[in-house]
Amino acid sequence: MEFAFQESFKLKEFFEENTEKFENTLLSEAVNVSQKINEILTFGNIDLVNNAHRLVAYIIEGKDKELQSFAEQEGIAWATYSIDLSFKLEWVQAIRRSLWNLIKRFNDLNSQKIENFFQLELEINSRVDEFLNVFFISYSTYKDSLIKAQRELVENLSVPIIPINPSVSILPLIGSIDKSRTFIIEEKVLTEVGKSGIQVLILDLSGIAEMGAEEISYLVKIITAISMMGCDTVITGLRKEVAKRVTQLGITFGPNTKTVGTMQQALNRYLIE
Repeated sequence: MEFAFQESFKLKEFFEENTEKFENTLLSEAVNVSQKINEILTFGNIDLVNNAHRLVAYIIEGKDKELQSFAEQEGIAWATYSIDLSFKLEWVQAIRRSLWNLIKRFNDLNSQKIENFFQLELEINSRVDEFLNVFFISYSTYKDSLIKAQRELVENLSVPIIPINPSVSILPLIGSIDKSRTFIIEEKVLTEVGKSGIQVLILDLSGIAEMGAEEISYLVKIITAISMMGCDTVITGLRKEVAKRVTQLGITFGPNTKTVGTMQQALNRYLIE
Protein backbone atom coordinates (compact mmCIF):
# COMPACT_ATOMS: atom_id res chain seq x y z
CA MET A 1 0.00 0.00 0.00
CA GLU A 2 1.38 3.37 -1.06
CA PHE A 3 1.90 6.26 1.31
CA ALA A 4 -0.55 9.16 1.00
CA PHE A 5 1.44 12.17 -0.11
CA GLN A 6 1.06 15.66 -1.54
CA GLU A 7 3.83 18.15 -2.20
CA SER A 8 2.06 20.61 0.07
CA PHE A 9 2.27 18.22 3.03
CA LYS A 10 4.24 19.19 6.07
CA LEU A 11 5.70 16.37 8.16
CA LYS A 12 2.79 16.64 10.63
CA GLU A 13 0.22 16.28 7.83
CA PHE A 14 2.14 13.37 6.31
CA PHE A 15 2.05 11.58 9.66
CA GLU A 16 -1.69 12.23 10.11
CA GLU A 17 -2.44 10.85 6.65
CA ASN A 18 -0.31 7.74 7.21
CA THR A 19 -0.98 6.83 10.84
CA GLU A 20 -2.07 3.32 9.89
CA LYS A 21 1.22 2.62 8.13
CA PHE A 22 3.13 4.08 11.08
CA GLU A 23 1.15 1.83 13.42
CA ASN A 24 1.84 -1.28 11.31
CA THR A 25 5.55 -0.53 11.32
CA LEU A 26 5.50 0.09 15.06
CA LEU A 27 3.80 -3.22 15.82
CA SER A 28 6.30 -5.11 13.67
CA GLU A 29 9.21 -3.33 15.39
CA ALA A 30 8.01 -3.95 18.96
CA VAL A 31 7.50 -7.70 18.74
CA ASN A 32 7.35 -8.44 22.48
CA VAL A 33 5.17 -5.47 23.39
CA SER A 34 2.72 -5.95 20.53
CA GLN A 35 1.75 -9.29 22.11
CA LYS A 36 0.98 -7.51 25.41
CA ILE A 37 -1.03 -4.54 24.13
CA ASN A 38 -4.47 -5.86 25.08
CA GLU A 39 -3.19 -7.18 28.41
CA ILE A 40 -1.67 -3.80 29.34
CA LEU A 41 -4.86 -2.02 28.26
CA THR A 42 -7.00 -4.33 30.40
CA PHE A 43 -4.70 -4.41 33.41
CA GLY A 44 -3.50 -0.81 33.53
CA ASN A 45 -5.96 1.06 31.27
CA ILE A 46 -2.97 2.18 29.18
CA ASP A 47 -3.65 2.44 25.45
CA LEU A 48 -0.17 1.95 24.00
CA VAL A 49 -1.10 2.54 20.36
CA ASN A 50 -3.03 5.79 20.89
CA ASN A 51 -0.34 6.97 23.30
CA ALA A 52 2.29 6.31 20.62
CA HIS A 53 0.38 8.53 18.16
CA ARG A 54 0.13 11.22 20.84
CA LEU A 55 3.85 11.05 21.60
CA VAL A 56 4.83 11.30 17.95
CA ALA A 57 2.54 14.30 17.47
CA TYR A 58 4.23 16.12 20.37
CA ILE A 59 7.67 15.26 18.97
CA ILE A 60 6.90 16.41 15.43
CA GLU A 61 5.18 19.61 16.54
CA GLY A 62 7.88 20.45 19.07
CA LYS A 63 5.45 20.62 21.99
CA ASP A 64 8.08 20.11 24.66
CA LYS A 65 5.93 21.13 27.65
CA GLU A 66 3.13 18.78 26.64
CA LEU A 67 5.66 16.01 25.99
CA GLN A 68 7.15 16.35 29.49
CA SER A 69 3.71 16.40 31.12
CA PHE A 70 2.71 13.32 29.15
CA ALA A 71 5.93 11.54 30.20
CA GLU A 72 5.17 12.28 33.86
CA GLN A 73 1.63 10.89 33.50
CA GLU A 74 2.95 7.77 31.81
CA GLY A 75 5.55 7.25 34.55
CA ILE A 76 2.88 7.41 37.25
CA ALA A 77 0.57 5.05 35.35
CA TRP A 78 3.29 2.42 34.79
CA ALA A 79 4.46 2.68 38.43
CA THR A 80 0.89 2.36 39.72
CA TYR A 81 0.32 -0.94 37.94
CA SER A 82 3.94 -2.17 38.21
CA ILE A 83 4.20 -2.87 34.48
CA ASP A 84 7.55 -4.25 33.33
CA LEU A 85 9.82 -1.34 32.36
CA SER A 86 11.48 -3.41 29.63
CA PHE A 87 8.20 -3.21 27.69
CA LYS A 88 8.23 0.60 27.89
CA LEU A 89 11.83 0.85 26.75
CA GLU A 90 11.22 -1.50 23.81
CA TRP A 91 8.04 0.37 22.88
CA VAL A 92 9.60 3.85 22.88
CA GLN A 93 12.64 2.72 20.92
CA ALA A 94 10.29 1.08 18.41
CA ILE A 95 8.42 4.41 18.18
CA ARG A 96 11.73 6.14 17.45
CA ARG A 97 12.60 3.71 14.64
CA SER A 98 9.08 3.82 13.17
CA LEU A 99 9.08 7.61 13.22
CA TRP A 100 12.40 7.73 11.38
CA ASN A 101 11.08 5.27 8.84
CA LEU A 102 8.15 7.65 8.28
CA ILE A 103 10.48 10.66 7.97
CA LYS A 104 12.61 8.79 5.43
CA ARG A 105 9.56 8.01 3.29
CA PHE A 106 8.44 11.63 3.56
CA ASN A 107 11.86 12.81 2.42
CA ASP A 108 11.99 10.27 -0.42
CA LEU A 109 8.58 11.33 -1.76
CA ASN A 110 9.22 15.03 -1.41
CA SER A 111 10.86 16.75 -4.35
CA GLN A 112 12.04 19.42 -1.94
CA LYS A 113 14.23 17.48 0.41
CA ILE A 114 14.25 18.25 4.13
CA GLU A 115 16.47 21.22 4.80
CA ASN A 116 18.97 20.96 7.65
CA PHE A 117 18.35 17.26 8.13
CA PHE A 118 20.94 16.99 10.91
CA GLN A 119 19.15 19.65 12.94
CA LEU A 120 15.90 17.72 12.56
CA GLU A 121 17.66 14.53 13.68
CA LEU A 122 18.99 16.31 16.76
CA GLU A 123 15.56 17.69 17.67
CA ILE A 124 13.67 14.42 17.12
CA ASN A 125 16.11 12.24 19.04
CA SER A 126 16.46 14.80 21.84
CA ARG A 127 12.69 14.83 22.37
CA VAL A 128 12.52 11.03 22.45
CA ASP A 129 15.38 10.95 24.96
CA GLU A 130 13.74 13.67 27.03
CA PHE A 131 10.50 11.69 27.12
CA LEU A 132 12.35 8.62 28.38
CA ASN A 133 14.29 10.63 30.95
CA VAL A 134 11.20 12.32 32.41
CA PHE A 135 9.26 9.04 32.28
CA PHE A 136 11.86 7.12 34.29
CA ILE A 137 12.24 9.93 36.85
CA SER A 138 8.47 10.11 37.27
CA TYR A 139 8.22 6.31 37.49
CA SER A 140 10.97 6.09 40.09
CA THR A 141 9.66 8.98 42.20
CA TYR A 142 6.09 7.69 42.26
CA LYS A 143 7.23 4.10 42.86
CA ASP A 144 9.26 5.26 45.86
CA SER A 145 6.23 7.11 47.24
CA LEU A 146 4.09 3.96 46.83
CA ILE A 147 6.69 1.84 48.61
CA LYS A 148 6.90 4.40 51.43
CA ALA A 149 3.12 4.49 51.78
CA GLN A 150 2.95 0.68 51.82
CA ARG A 151 5.71 0.54 54.43
CA GLU A 152 3.88 3.04 56.62
CA LEU A 153 0.68 1.04 56.23
CA VAL A 154 2.47 -2.15 57.29
CA GLU A 155 4.00 -0.34 60.26
CA ASN A 156 0.60 1.01 61.31
CA LEU A 157 -0.94 -2.45 61.03
CA SER A 158 1.95 -4.00 62.97
CA VAL A 159 1.53 -1.47 65.81
CA PRO A 160 -2.24 -0.84 65.99
CA ILE A 161 -2.79 1.51 68.93
CA ILE A 162 -6.55 1.48 69.53
CA PRO A 163 -8.09 4.22 71.71
CA ILE A 164 -10.84 2.99 74.05
CA ASN A 165 -11.51 6.35 75.66
CA PRO A 166 -9.49 9.59 75.97
CA SER A 167 -7.17 8.10 78.59
CA VAL A 168 -7.03 4.36 77.82
CA SER A 169 -5.69 2.67 74.67
CA ILE A 170 -4.94 -0.91 73.66
CA LEU A 171 -1.89 -2.17 71.77
CA PRO A 172 -2.46 -5.78 70.66
CA LEU A 173 0.77 -7.30 69.35
CA ILE A 174 0.53 -10.32 67.07
CA GLY A 175 3.18 -12.42 65.40
CA SER A 176 6.93 -12.27 65.95
CA ILE A 177 8.83 -9.45 67.62
CA ASP A 178 12.28 -8.73 66.23
CA LYS A 179 14.67 -5.83 66.67
CA SER A 180 13.26 -3.93 63.68
CA ARG A 181 9.71 -4.19 64.99
CA THR A 182 10.71 -3.08 68.50
CA PHE A 183 12.08 0.12 66.96
CA ILE A 184 8.76 0.69 65.19
CA ILE A 185 6.84 -0.04 68.41
CA GLU A 186 8.99 2.44 70.33
CA GLU A 187 8.48 5.23 67.80
CA LYS A 188 4.73 4.68 67.45
CA VAL A 189 4.02 4.23 71.18
CA LEU A 190 6.07 7.20 72.39
CA THR A 191 4.62 9.42 69.69
CA GLU A 192 1.02 8.39 70.43
CA VAL A 193 1.43 8.72 74.22
CA GLY A 194 2.84 12.20 73.80
CA LYS A 195 0.26 13.28 71.23
CA SER A 196 -2.88 11.74 72.71
CA GLY A 197 -2.09 11.98 76.41
CA ILE A 198 -2.69 8.25 77.03
CA GLN A 199 -2.71 7.49 80.76
CA VAL A 200 -3.12 3.71 80.55
CA LEU A 201 -1.78 1.53 77.71
CA ILE A 202 -3.07 -2.04 77.73
CA LEU A 203 -0.33 -4.09 76.07
CA ASP A 204 -1.82 -7.40 74.95
CA LEU A 205 0.83 -10.06 74.29
CA SER A 206 -1.51 -13.02 73.84
CA GLY A 207 -0.60 -13.13 70.13
CA ILE A 208 3.14 -13.41 70.85
CA ALA A 209 4.37 -16.97 71.32
CA GLU A 210 8.09 -16.24 71.63
CA MET A 211 10.36 -13.28 72.25
CA GLY A 212 14.15 -13.19 72.34
CA ALA A 213 16.08 -11.83 75.29
CA GLU A 214 17.11 -8.69 73.42
CA GLU A 215 13.56 -7.95 72.33
CA ILE A 216 12.18 -8.47 75.85
CA SER A 217 14.80 -6.10 77.27
CA TYR A 218 13.96 -3.50 74.66
CA LEU A 219 10.23 -3.82 75.31
CA VAL A 220 10.87 -3.22 79.03
CA LYS A 221 12.82 -0.08 78.11
CA ILE A 222 9.84 1.14 76.06
CA ILE A 223 7.54 0.52 79.04
CA THR A 224 9.94 2.44 81.27
CA ALA A 225 10.03 5.33 78.80
CA ILE A 226 6.25 5.72 78.61
CA SER A 227 6.10 5.44 82.41
CA MET A 228 8.38 8.49 82.56
CA MET A 229 5.82 10.24 80.32
CA GLY A 230 3.06 9.56 82.86
CA CYS A 231 1.50 6.51 81.20
CA ASP A 232 0.90 3.26 83.11
CA THR A 233 1.22 -0.05 81.28
CA VAL A 234 -1.04 -3.05 81.77
CA ILE A 235 0.36 -6.26 80.28
CA THR A 236 -2.19 -8.92 79.38
CA GLY A 237 -2.01 -12.39 77.84
CA LEU A 238 1.61 -13.05 78.76
CA ARG A 239 2.24 -16.61 77.58
CA LYS A 240 4.06 -19.23 79.62
CA GLU A 241 7.08 -19.31 77.31
CA VAL A 242 7.56 -15.56 77.39
CA ALA A 243 6.95 -15.41 81.17
CA LYS A 244 9.67 -18.03 81.69
CA ARG A 245 12.10 -16.06 79.54
CA VAL A 246 11.38 -12.86 81.51
CA THR A 247 12.03 -14.73 84.79
CA GLN A 248 15.25 -16.29 83.47
CA LEU A 249 16.53 -12.87 82.49
CA GLY A 250 15.80 -11.54 85.97
CA ILE A 251 13.67 -8.75 84.55
CA THR A 252 11.14 -7.06 86.82
CA PHE A 253 8.54 -4.50 85.85
CA GLY A 254 8.33 -1.13 87.55
CA PRO A 255 5.54 -0.01 89.92
CA ASN A 256 3.63 1.63 87.06
CA THR A 257 3.33 -1.67 85.20
CA LYS A 258 0.59 -4.17 86.05
CA THR A 259 0.03 -7.67 84.68
CA VAL A 260 -3.36 -9.37 84.36
CA GLY A 261 -4.35 -12.62 82.72
CA THR A 262 -6.60 -11.47 79.89
CA MET A 263 -7.65 -8.43 77.93
CA GLN A 264 -11.17 -8.77 79.33
CA GLN A 265 -9.86 -8.55 82.91
CA ALA A 266 -7.93 -5.41 82.03
CA LEU A 267 -10.97 -3.80 80.43
CA ASN A 268 -13.12 -4.71 83.43
CA ARG A 269 -10.61 -3.12 85.77
CA TYR A 270 -9.84 0.06 83.84
CA LEU A 271 -13.15 0.76 82.12
CA ILE A 272 -16.04 -0.77 84.00
CA GLU A 273 -14.73 -0.11 87.49
